[in-house]
Amino acid sequence: MRGDPRRVVAYGAEQRVRLPALRAGWLTQTFVHWSYPVEAVQALLPEPLAVDAYEGAAWVGLTPFVMADVRPPGVPAGLPGVPTFPETNLRTYVRLPGGRDGLWFLSLEVTCPLMLAARAVGVPYHPGSLDVAERRETVAYSGRRWAGRASYRLVVRPGGPVERPTERDVWLTSRWRAYTRRLGLLWETPVEHEPWPLADAGIEVLEETLTTSAGLPAPSGEPVVHFSEGVRHVRLGAPRPLPQAAAA
Repeated sequence: MRGDPRRVVAYGAEQRVRLPALRAGWLTQTFVHWSYPVEAVQALLPEPLAVDAYEGAAWVGLTPFVMADVRPPGVPAGLPGVPTFPETNLRTYVRLPGGRDGLWFLSLEVTCPLMLAARAVGVPYHPGSLDVAERRETVAYSGRRWAGRASYRLVVRPGGPVERPTERDVWLTSRWRAYTRRLGLLWETPVEHEPWPLADAGIEVLEETLTTSAGLPAPSGEPVVHFSEGVRHVRLGAPRPLPQAAAA
């Protein structure tokens, strides 16, 4: 996979989302990635999605962040009443048979009940109690799902900026569409935002049961970690069902 330019994702958005359904900022985001055997992740994917492997492995990312200024188009950021709340995703990377890459969410933890409406197109949101706390030199994240025992606690120490992101840095962090499945259909949601400003980061505390709750083995080995102050100009398009021919 490595070195094949057809399989390297773009650092900047691959498409314009001219008519967004939702606008937001994704702030104070940490990316924690583990490699997994391809077959362990493929077993959790619906047809026709296939694991998008890198260096012969599937990758699963734990990505806590702050969803800021969530609003429909035309509503300015910072308007009183516009919600800001923590969210945490457990995700992996997939491709359609035709080659289009994207995200597949294994779970999403959220505090805002309004986001649960996305379950209508198969987005696996779980309501819970989440917290993000920025301290002098560290950022602490925690969450506990209301139903079941899935939880996590993560403390990271952000480091210096990544001036020149490597191929792997881009591959792990820059994705421009998400796939979900609902009512027998595969849905695609496009996203557009500025490139991630990445920094190195070290883990001080990591306890989580999200991976095993999703049906994966517990992670082994040291994760790959990035931190980002975030992107403020996120444009999410409306989910659309893919024609059977495009998804086959």
